[in-house]
Amino acid sequence: MAFQRFNPENDVVENQRTTISSGLWTGGSSTLTGFFTQSLNGNITGSVLELYNVDPNTDTSAETQIAVGYANVHGSGSAGNTTKLTTGGRQTAALYRQFRNVILAPNTNEFSFTGAASSSDDFYFISFQRARQREKIDPGNWELQLTGQMAGKAAKIQLIDDSGAGLNPLVNEGGRVFNVVSGSINDGINTAAASQPGGGLGLFYPDLGIILLDASQMEASGGLADPVNPRSSDTFDNRPQKFYNSIKSGSSFQARREEEISSTNYFIRANNKDFNFSSNPTFSTGSDGSLTQGTFFKDPKTFITQVGLYNDENELLAIAKLSKPLLKSYSREAIIKVKLDF
Repeated sequence: MAFQRFNPENDVVENQRTTISSGLWTGGSSTLTGFFTQSLNGNITGSVLELYNVDPNTDTSAETQIAVGYANVHGSGSAGNTTKLTTGGRQTAALYRQFRNVILAPNTNEFSFTGAASSSDDFYFISFQRARQREKIDPGNWELQLTGQMAGKAAKIQLIDDSGAGLNPLVNEGGRVFNVVSGSINDGINTAAASQPGGGLGLFYPDLGIILLDASQMEASGGLADPVNPRSSDTFDNRPQKFYNSIKSGSSFQARREEEISSTNYFIRANNKDFNFSSNPTFSTGSDGSLTQGTFFKDPKTFITQVGLYNDENELLAIAKLSKPLLKSYSREAIIKVKLDF
């Protein structure tokens, strides 16, 4: 076996960074059209719902795609009240505080949506499954369709972020944040967040994989099926299911994830006098070491099929296999690039 030490200056190129985008949903798909929960009878009582690509009640291949729900800073829309005289965990208030602790700056009590007259007491949320998201959601490459009711008629709304507007995104404790606006990936942004009636429809945090939608705006735009008004105190309004119904009726959620790959390239230089002999038992006889092929005398030939990378203790760290054997002889030289992604 022949070894060759790398020259770091000439043979190794480090920290080559490439950003790639891929489909976020199961199987690498960029579009999800079916949405299912674990409810067997259609009655959903939880404040957070996990949505699957196929029915988890009948299909063991079902995988979680996103979680959706509703949060209210005062606890409205869930059982329990501030005086603790009635039972209930006030789950919507707990959810609001959880998002606030992760995203907002210290001593900031409520979320504010662009263009809104005041801060928002409540919102609907979408949280992408973390392993599926990988590094981050690709800004400008997601589109959600919601179908609800407006003035007694079916209404559909398409949501995207405003990253395509060319403005520098706001960066806060939750990382980059874009506005959620009405539009489509194909058509781009229809209206700037501040110019939309009532302001932006929500906030998008690509690095956290979170979308927050202003509840009042979504209900006013018709994006939410059968909205419940006003907010109920100490009562489970089942808003998560109504949000789920809007997503399911819309039947389309396009999304892609984005990740940065760090690569190191190793250049293996096989000069004409190197790697022309093999330790393979078919290369020579075991008795006296004579070449098994007479034509190899003074002109040996080998075929390179793989390259092993070793450390200074001769421990094998990685193996790179060539797509096809590479002929090597005294009259042939080769340069093989091995790329390691991290």
